[in-house]
Amino acid sequence: MKFEKELWSHMVPEWQAAYMDYTSLKAILEDFKLFKLRNPQQHQEDHHNGGVAEVYRTFSGLLIARSIPSVTNSSKVTSSASNLSSAATTTTTTNRHHHHHHHGIFHHEEPAILVHRVAHRQTDHDLEHGGPNEVHHENFDTKLLKPDELGGEFELAFFRRLDEEFNKVNNFYRDKVDQVMNEAAVLTKQMDALVAFRVKVEHPESDQGKFEQLCREIAKSASAFSFLSPASSKTELAHMDAIEESNEQSVSNRGNRSEESELSENDCANGDQSNKQETGVNGEPDASINEILNSVTINKIETPVSTIKAIISKNRNNNEGLRFNRRNLKIVEEQLKSAFVNFYHKLQLLKNYSYLNLLAFSKTMKRYDKITSRHASKIYLNMVDNSYIGSSDDVSRLMDRVESSFIKHFSKSNRGKGMHILRSKKKKERHSTTFSSGFFFGCTISLLICLILVINVGKIFKKQSFTQYMDTMFPLYSLFGFLVLHMLLYSANIYFWRRYRVNYPFIFEFKQGTELGYREVFLLSTILATVSLASVLANLNLEIDHTATKYKPLKELLPLALVSAVILITFCPFDIVFRSSRIFLLRTTLHCLSAPLYKVSLSDFMLADQMSSQGQALRNVAFYICYYASGDYKTRETSCKTNNVYNSFYIMLGAFPFWLRALQCFRRYFEEKDQTQGYNGFKYLSIVLAILMTTAYSKHNTTALWVLAWICSTVATIVAIYWDLVLDWGLLRKNSKNPWLRDKLLVSYKSVYFAAMVSDVFLRFAWLQTVLNIQLPFLHKEAMVTVVACLEIIRRGVWNFFRIENEHVNNVGKFRAFTKVPLPFNYDEDEDDKDD
Repeated sequence: MKFEKELWSHMVPEWQAAYMDYTSLKAILEDFKLFKLRNPQQHQEDHHNGGVAEVYRTFSGLLIARSIPSVTNSSKVTSSASNLSSAATTTTTTNRHHHHHHHGIFHHEEPAILVHRVAHRQTDHDLEHGGPNEVHHENFDTKLLKPDELGGEFELAFFRRLDEEFNKVNNFYRDKVDQVMNEAAVLTKQMDALVAFRVKVEHPESDQGKFEQLCREIAKSASAFSFLSPASSKTELAHMDAIEESNEQSVSNRGNRSEESELSENDCANGDQSNKQETGVNGEPDASINEILNSVTINKIETPVSTIKAIISKNRNNNEGLRFNRRNLKIVEEQLKSAFVNFYHKLQLLKNYSYLNLLAFSKTMKRYDKITSRHASKIYLNMVDNSYIGSSDDVSRLMDRVESSFIKHFSKSNRGKGMHILRSKKKKERHSTTFSSGFFFGCTISLLICLILVINVGKIFKKQSFTQYMDTMFPLYSLFGFLVLHMLLYSANIYFWRRYRVNYPFIFEFKQGTELGYREVFLLSTILATVSLASVLANLNLEIDHTATKYKPLKELLPLALVSAVILITFCPFDIVFRSSRIFLLRTTLHCLSAPLYKVSLSDFMLADQMSSQGQALRNVAFYICYYASGDYKTRETSCKTNNVYNSFYIMLGAFPFWLRALQCFRRYFEEKDQTQGYNGFKYLSIVLAILMTTAYSKHNTTALWVLAWICSTVATIVAIYWDLVLDWGLLRKNSKNPWLRDKLLVSYKSVYFAAMVSDVFLRFAWLQTVLNIQLPFLHKEAMVTVVACLEIIRRGVWNFFRIENEHVNNVGKFRAFTKVPLPFNYDEDEDDKDD
């Protein structure tokens, strides 16, 4: 694989703009190479003259001075790049004296470039956290010495662009390291509280002497934190060592009191002289473990009950006092374990970012030397190695400390178990999945052909029982058709998201390594389609075959058996059939049904949007309940459709998902104070009104309902179309560099976006057939309703791709590649900072 493709495949999708632009630099060098090939005469003369001059130079001898390799703290990062390219060798000289220490036959050659370090200070806007942020950056400027008279402009352009890319990469890496160091400080405080909480739970107060000693150790560990500088990685890492050593000594029963006292003194070694003011006369801290615990509260996990209590008590504070029991300790440990795993994943991405960029600069300079026959790579790569990204080992050291702390505190010193939890889990692709998908897809096609033949041969449409069959059996089986179609479209969405590098697992907050790929979703959809079609064929055969009269009572129960099997598999507690995905689906469904009582995430409102396109499927579920609960299946009657209670539910179920979606929007409006969410909520309320009017008109054909349905449906459709195209997809930007689209497009063909916009408008108006009462003579009324419902599902499938694409583009623009993990403890000073 070429390096360009390898670099592209290993990039963090949200950080693409922050990586070195290897393609553009390569293009400049290729243009320079073509220019030299087209103008070889001048270069040949220069080479010839240079060769003559070499002959008359003084012989420099066979023995040359050996260079002494520099010893730096960045051996891990520098060596990784050096091993991959011989051009990335580090020397002991600085940039300004580098020309005195060349190697080999280039000992007497003058340097090709000079690199200057320029301090730069600017105020940036923190895209991830908001607000201005003053940063100190170091920029590098390269001066090309004696450029070629012919083609020198290519070299100047190359180094100008190279400096821009390196400064961008170096400063981005420094900013991200500063962020993770700040997060390390927060995690350190959380660990202080966890250790204190654990000691309080696991060591009863009756053992007073030992308990007081543990108090002193934890107090010193906590007091040392107040003197940490978030920007100083060495201090933070030393403090993490002290925390870990203090906890190890606390929970161990083998140490004596003198060793514990010595450890306590080491814990405070990171503080300055002012730390002594907080200690007593004998050097013992006045603070105790109770003071640490008194300064923190536990962040409660939000539940519908807690939300209702907060509303009733008018208290928006989601914190509670400490209750020292093992149940709370387990909850706190699980939250901190997730925080550590997420933090370690960030460090892995940062280390990979540094490695890939160092390798890219090494390969670029090697290509430059090869084309120009200069030897500038040694000087430039020496500067790269001495820069922050090349010399800093903060990330590597922090990863080591996180690994050791996690193994000791969360895996009982079992390194294998701890590293298995910490390391990123890549999803394994199985050949059996591909084979099974193909097998069941073939079964689906075969059964479809059989179904068509059975209908034609048996002349189902001409039978007297056809109308009764369409009124009863067809709605029962069409439910599975809706589900299969939606799953197939979701499978296609995943395929195209992966193809265009949309980080959908991060957007949906799937657990890493457990997300379903397009093959798995396609397999599930073909299995469901196969089983559903087999059930339909069995039902039709029993309907046609007059000799199988003793089995005819069972034919009405086939749809019920199929639904029961799907429900049992969905709620199965055993680790089969993608258990983690099923749990995620059930949990998200619960959040949707309890819309205003849970904080709304993207996966919550995306599922609610999917449900809004499955309104007819929800109505079919209601028909299932009524048909089998009332006993109509015994005589194949349709008394449900004359039942007032059923008709009321039939009207409301189509609007129910939009009502939930409106509640989600209003919840986000009150939490985030975003007016857009308020407008979005009213948009869904207008759709609710339109559905109620159109459904009522389909049941009662009156002029008043017809007028109301027309007005409500037209207004709701126009507003929904505008929201789809402008806000959900981010299109129709008049001043964009892609006219009437948006600046950043993942699909290279612009016609795809215009086709999607046209299809969205058309399919949005398709549901107006209810108002227009359009009926085709060759289609039964139930079949017409099913066709319109399928068109809405197709529209939702198209909408899904561009909605998540726009979300990904927004994440890329903000370099947002991580989710915020809730922490268990909340410090009082944090609340004071928020108030200020």
